[in-house]
Amino acid sequence: MTEKLYYTSDDLELDTEVLSCTPEADGRFRVVLASTLFHPQGGGQPSDRGMIGSASMLQAIQDGAEVIHFTDKAVEAGPVHIQIDGALRRQHTRYHSAGHLIAYAGEKYGWYGYKGNHRPGEGRIVFQPVRLTSPVTAEDFAAGAADLVAQNLALSTSEEDGKRMVTWGELPVYACGGTHVLSTGEVGQIVITRVKEKKGELSVQYELRD
Repeated sequence: MTEKLYYTSDDLELDTEVLSCTPEADGRFRVVLASTLFHPQGGGQPSDRGMIGSASMLQAIQDGAEVIHFTDKAVEAGPVHIQIDGALRRQHTRYHSAGHLIAYAGEKYGWYGYKGNHRPGEGRIVFQPVRLTSPVTAEDFAAGAADLVAQNLALSTSEEDGKRMVTWGELPVYACGGTHVLSTGEVGQIVITRVKEKKGELSVQYELRD
C-alpha cells in the first residue's frame, strides 16, 4: 500500500519508487507509487497535479486504501522523482481552508457545515441547523470569516482514533484529510457570493481574491 506522505508533509518533491504502471482504456496510465505526496481528489478538494518522472500526473484518486495516479504516458517501474504543481496545490489549500473558516463562521448562528465543494468557481459549503438558528446573511459569513483570517491563527494537527484532526488556534477541532494553510492569514480575502436556504439547509457560495 502506498505511504500517504501528504498527511504529514507539505513538501512538493520526493524521490520514491514506481511499483506498477498499467494502461487504461482512455489512453492514460494507472500508476502506483511506494510513497506519494500527491493529494487525491476527495472531500470536495480537487486532485493535485504534477510530474512523475517525465510523465504528467493528471489526477490522483483514492481507490479503497490505495492511491492511484493517472499519467499521460507510461513510466518504468523503479526509482522515480515526483513533483507537485505548487501553484495549484496552494490554490486548493487556500480554497479548502476557506471552507473551514466559513463553516466556523456559521456555527455562531447555529449552522453546522457538513459538506463542501472547494473548486475555484464552484466554492460552496452546505449547512444543517444544529440548534435554533439566528437569521444570517452573506455579510455575516464574510465578516466572521474575515475576522478569522485577520487573527492569523496557527494550524494545529493531531491524531485521534486513527483520524487526522485539524484546527487553527483555539477553534473547534475536526477530522479532516485535506490540505490546510499553516495560518489563517494565508487564505486571503473570502468573498461570499450567495447564501440560499432551501429544505432546511443553507448553501453558502464563495470565492477567493488574491
